[in-house]
Amino acid sequence: MTSSSSSVPRLVIAAPSSGSGKTTVATGLMAAFAARGLAVSPHKVGPDYIDPGYHALATGRVGRNLDAYLCGPELIGPLFAHGARGCDLAVVEGVMGMYDGAAGEGELASTAHVAKLLRAPVVLVVDASSQSRSVAALVHGFASWDPQVRVGGVILNKVASDRHEALLREALDAAGVPVLGVLRRAPQVDTPSRHLGLVPVAERQSAAVEAVAAMGAQVREGCDLEALFALARSAGALTGEAWEAPVTSTTTREVVAVAGGPAFTFSYAEHTELLTAAGAEVVVFDPLRDEQLPDGTRGLVIGGGFPEVYAAELSANEPLRKAVGALAESGAPVAAECAGLLYLCRELDGRPMCGVLDATARMSQRLTLGYRDAVALSDSVLAVAGTRMRGHEFHRTVVEPGSGAAPAWGVRAPERRVEGFVQQGVHASYLHTHWAAEPGVARRFVERCRTS
Repeated sequence: MTSSSSSVPRLVIAAPSSGSGKTTVATGLMAAFAARGLAVSPHKVGPDYIDPGYHALATGRVGRNLDAYLCGPELIGPLFAHGARGCDLAVVEGVMGMYDGAAGEGELASTAHVAKLLRAPVVLVVDASSQSRSVAALVHGFASWDPQVRVGGVILNKVASDRHEALLREALDAAGVPVLGVLRRAPQVDTPSRHLGLVPVAERQSAAVEAVAAMGAQVREGCDLEALFALARSAGALTGEAWEAPVTSTTTREVVAVAGGPAFTFSYAEHTELLTAAGAEVVVFDPLRDEQLPDGTRGLVIGGGFPEVYAAELSANEPLRKAVGALAESGAPVAAECAGLLYLCRELDGRPMCGVLDATARMSQRLTLGYRDAVALSDSVLAVAGTRMRGHEFHRTVVEPGSGAAPAWGVRAPERRVEGFVQQGVHASYLHTHWAAEPGVARRFVERCRTS
């Protein structure tokens, strides 16, 4: 029996720090409950694009992000309700440590903040591999730090033995927080990582399926699913309406090509929904495989991903590179974020790309990471000059610009600078943005598809 989106049972999976096992536990819980026949709604706190791919494998539903910085706290409840509509249970994977949020912004966008906005109980995942009695002090501290955050239970991860488990349980009895699961060390649930985190599902489909199955089995064996579901049912009711993409009445639908496949895996589900509601026919294509853009393409969206990993294959697909260049040259709207920006450059690590922008890109040892406040500096297919948006940067590449393009954004943090390119119908930038925060972006883009 499904619940209304305002009362759907829900859990937030948090941890004291990154690397504690949140993804394993959250994905495993999703898979375990889905295997019981429940409709499970998967969510991820923050701007992460990769974990939702594993969540989607576990549940058969699209993974969705809940980012209180990019979208604003007021949209967290409505976006959650939109994704969880008609489901029996929602599992929300946190980000970083439970109280870690946007730098210098207090609790904003932290797992704790989102848990409060969702009125959801928290399950704390603790890496117990190097502690015994100290676990009680750790859990007590996290459970009591903010009285508005309700830590309803603990799942102990990487427990070494029965004796180790007994010591941990004895210590936690005094903390007053129930142990809802104990997981032993299990290499089979580990997922490979590289320079920007886990390897996306699209790059290792069969191995990812096996890993998610192993996570589900581990959680079923080690966790009290009945107690966890009872805890989820204790979540408070949410008020307000579920988010909906605003619909534009139109008699024609413009084909908007959206890059996908292993090289371009970073996208928010709401972007496609917004484009469709604005009157677009969204067609996904794979730049690694397809030699032409979809028939009738009037606009192009190229999101984030790992083009640096696939630079040789992308470069070798010369017919598609030329097609992208011709579309941009015609003045058609092109929106590119991060990986899309690299693909539009003249070259990436010395390999020819689309040549739409007079710029070169290369890998770097320096990680650029963080939230950004931005203002549009130029009128573009996405926004008029002066529009304020929030974004997120996450890359280990550098773009060296040439000439011929205006800047896309003025960025205030961590230092004042200009960023990105606006050129004819092209808007290309390192900033990942969430269009649900500014639905006019999709409407403006589709309208330009009609008039360009």
